[in-house]
Amino acid sequence: MKAAVYYGPEQIRVTDIPDATIQQDHELLVKVTATSICGSDLHLYRGALDPIMDKGKSQTGHELIGEVLAAGKSVGRFRKGDRVSMAYSCSCGHCYMCEVGQTAHCETTQKAVYGFGVPFGNMNGTHAEAMVIPHADAHTILVPGEIADDAALTLSCNLPSAIVANKLADIQPGESVALVGCGPTGMMALDIALQRGPGRMVVIDRVPHRLALARTKGATAIDASQTDWKEQATAQCGGRGFDKVIEVVGYPETLQMCLDIVRPGGTVAAIGVFTDGIFNLNLADVFLRDITLHMNGFANVQPFMWEGLRMLELGVIKPQAYFSHTFALTDVDKAYATFHRKSDGAMKMLIRP
Repeated sequence: MKAAVYYGPEQIRVTDIPDATIQQDHELLVKVTATSICGSDLHLYRGALDPIMDKGKSQTGHELIGEVLAAGKSVGRFRKGDRVSMAYSCSCGHCYMCEVGQTAHCETTQKAVYGFGVPFGNMNGTHAEAMVIPHADAHTILVPGEIADDAALTLSCNLPSAIVANKLADIQPGESVALVGCGPTGMMALDIALQRGPGRMVVIDRVPHRLALARTKGATAIDASQTDWKEQATAQCGGRGFDKVIEVVGYPETLQMCLDIVRPGGTVAAIGVFTDGIFNLNLADVFLRDITLHMNGFANVQPFMWEGLRMLELGVIKPQAYFSHTFALTDVDKAYATFHRKSDGAMKMLIRP
């Protein structure tokens, strides 16, 4: 079968690999109907994990909408023909960490993540014609046929992460809120945040078409490439800083931006995927300003998939609007390049095997 494989920085392309098959009773074999590229995949694409990747073998992709082809003997919730999605991290559902809701830290799978190579369990990926889902009953979800493929894809990672960001920020009516990074997950976080009644909503990004889209939603959009971005931002909240700040990028500099613009006693909810090993956190500053800092880039999305599904069913969130390009699986290298460069108005890629 065909699948996308990591060969090195900016070298992810489709090749032929052995067909996916069920090996354990708790597994599902799924035909991939559609998949996509997450912002976190770009860290992989850029080579952030290159020294510890198995080049030429590690598969990519962790966002899925698919059809069950076969179910292992111990799988009780799914059968052939079911339409499903699954959480980006593989969790067993019964270990201590799963029971307390920390599914991304599953003790059985040892924090395994689909399509992220040796460092995260050497799992297969969704950028393929078919895939195997272990411990399927624990982190797979049925998806009604009336939900479009592109919207359903966001259940694996983006939409639950946006829900988590808003729960951590705990935005109250009338508060001033800043969002740093308005890619697809950032946009979904923005959509949810706007429904919580903020008094002032500011988004900060460098990509013109993303900023333009945020403006259409009623947010004040600020270009982070401008030297006075910070002054522009804090002017929106009386110069004191924002009550709540959400980070959806995953770089040390964007986390520092959040700390620079949050008010004393404010909250920073950082859900970007950070791959850098060191960050120079000024402890005295965070202490003296009473900052609450949540780091949740390795998000526990499984507990929030049903909530995301409910939002899709009710039309509260319409993420299909963020899919700007469609590619065949064989052109996954072009999809990655387009998403990475943010070219041609790129927002989110829909990939079909």
